[in-house]
Amino acid sequence: GNLDAVRLLLDRGADVNARGGRYDSALQAACVAGNEETVKMLITSGADVNAQGGEMGNPLQAAVWADEMAIVKLLL
Repeated sequence: GNLDAVRLLLDRGADVNARGGRYDSALQAACVAGNEETVKMLITSGADVNAQGGEMGNPLQAAVWADEMAIVKLLL
């Protein structure tokens, strides 16, 4: 969860909803990793909290699986 790297990528036009890989989205990956500040930044930048795909299904399922209740609250 390198917040500065995420900020740089978003500032340079990275697609906040790009899909692919094990967790399908940056938001789902941040949820699994428990990176609350990254999750906040991605949501503020327009990440789709309802996106389906990846190993965990969606960001909410990923946060529940990882027992990251603070992130669960952000997603609800």
